[in-house]
Amino acid sequence: MHASVRPSKRGESGQAFVEFAFVALMLVVMLFGLIEFSRYLYERQVLINVSREGSNLASRGTYLSDTVAAILTSASPLNLNNQGAGVIVTAVTNYGTGFRISDQSAGGGVTAASSKIGNGAGHPATLPNNVTNLPPANQTLYVTEVFATYRTVTPIGSLLSLTLPPTNYDIAYFVGL
Repeated sequence: MHASVRPSKRGESGQAFVEFAFVALMLVVMLFGLIEFSRYLYERQVLINVSREGSNLASRGTYLSDTVAAILTSASPLNLNNQGAGVIVTAVTNYGTGFRISDQSAGGGVTAASSKIGNGAGHPATLPNNVTNLPPANQTLYVTEVFATYRTVTPIGSLLSLTLPPTNYDIAYFVGL
C-alpha cells in the first residue's frame, strides 16, 4: 500500500504567493492606519493636558505671557510654533454686567484674533453655554486655547486625513483663586 501523493498542478504554484501578497498588503494598510490613529489620539491627549495645565498655571497667578511661554516649551511632542498652531490664554472677568476680557496673551503660530472667546482686553467675551454661570461676580475665569496641526507620518496617512481633522483644538477653563 502506497500513500497517494497528489501531484502539484502547474497553475497552483503561484497561488500561495498571490494570497500571501493580498493578505500582507491588507495587514500593512491596517498597521499604518493603526499607527496614524494612535498618534492622533496621543497628540490629542497631550493637547488636552497642555490646555489644562495652562489654565491651572494662569489661575494660580502666573502672568499670562509666562504661561504661554511655559506651554510652548512643555508641549512636546507637539510643535505649537507652526502656522495655525499655538496657544492663547485669556482672562475673562465677570463684572456683574457681563463677561469681559481683562487680559490676553498668545504665542506660537496663532494670534489672539484666532481666539474663540474673543480678542483684546476690554472686549466682551463669548463663553459657551455650559460655562455661563462661571465665573461668579467679580471673579476671573482663565481660559487656555491650544491649537495644533496634525501631520501624518505613514503613506496611508494621506488617505486617513480625509477623516481626521487637520487641526486639533482644545480649551480649558479654571476659575482664579
